[in-house]
Amino acid sequence: MTNWTLTCSACEHTERGDALATVCPDCGQPYLVHLSELPTSRDSLLDRWDMWRYSALLPLCSGETPVSLGEGATPLLEQPKLAREIGVRRLWVKDEGLNPTGSFKARGMSAAVTRARAAGVPGLVVPTAGNAGAALTAYGAAAGLPVKVFAPATTPAAILGTIRALGADLVTVPGHIGDAGREAKAFAKESGYFDVSTLREPYRIEGKKTMGLELAEQLGWRLPNVVVYPTGGGTGLIGMWKGFAELRDIGWLDASAPLPRMVSAQAEGCAPIVRAFEAHATSAEPWKNPETHASGLRVPGPLGDRLILRALYESDGLAGAASEEAIRAATAQLSHESGIDTSPEGGCAFAVCSQLVASGRIDRDSEVVVFNTGSGAGYRS
Repeated sequence: MTNWTLTCSACEHTERGDALATVCPDCGQPYLVHLSELPTSRDSLLDRWDMWRYSALLPLCSGETPVSLGEGATPLLEQPKLAREIGVRRLWVKDEGLNPTGSFKARGMSAAVTRARAAGVPGLVVPTAGNAGAALTAYGAAAGLPVKVFAPATTPAAILGTIRALGADLVTVPGHIGDAGREAKAFAKESGYFDVSTLREPYRIEGKKTMGLELAEQLGWRLPNVVVYPTGGGTGLIGMWKGFAELRDIGWLDASAPLPRMVSAQAEGCAPIVRAFEAHATSAEPWKNPETHASGLRVPGPLGDRLILRALYESDGLAGAASEEAIRAATAQLSHESGIDTSPEGGCAFAVCSQLVASGRIDRDSEVVVFNTGSGAGYRS
């Protein structure tokens, strides 16, 4: 028995927690995990220093050992000099590049592979812009499960090298991640491998929400005014917003304090969420001919578009896009002035944050957290 059910994010369809679920069979939208029992005391936190410290808030069966490589517990680094330069009261960077395989994807894959292993799947398959493939390969190896990865041929060579080194069957395809997704879906159908694509299974969100749980604990069980997140598939932003609400509901956060404004940062060459947000739409049209060197943001049609936009609207949030030149400049600035090996995605988040402060859309008295979602090392050959 599990202490959670799966609830469609768009309709009333539900599924048992022990089901091997993909998307809702009625409307095709993602499931979200609904925990039937949530802890009321912080004494439930485990004395371990990875994301499974928060097991009481995660879909894990009693006595079950998760598939873990030490993911999570990443540093939250205050940057007073950069705060002065862009003009906010306080600025932190949450550095997810220190996760296993160098990105925040480790969190989601730890949770997803834990549940897939419990369901007895024969293997795992994923389309990737790079980091998700490396993470799934690592966690598949830890779980003793074979992994197939489909990646665009333009994926950074260093990340493809990591995928190969960890033992996946890697196939590179022409085009973007949407093209890789079609290949992965076809392979899953013919092979029986479980498709771990973004939001096509419900547990990667649960792993990603631990970024928000950690953030709250690192700030003494309070939250910043603004969270700026580089958005491709969007599971991190969706997961954190879900996690913040759960912490408030169980009384671990001050119920009278507002939750952070969530900010979606995208590249100008692939900005479906920004375009939809500016049009006040509830879903995003796929972006034609996506182009950006920040490969993790090259997601033209995210399945989680409705959930991303919902989080932005509910939080009185924002969305902004940066040019390739601005992303490169912000990546260099953040790296040079903080010592953080910043990825282009993290550079994009910092660039958008700076733009929104300069335009007055982020208040200068704000406390802001910018997420660097991966290591810059993966982009260097």
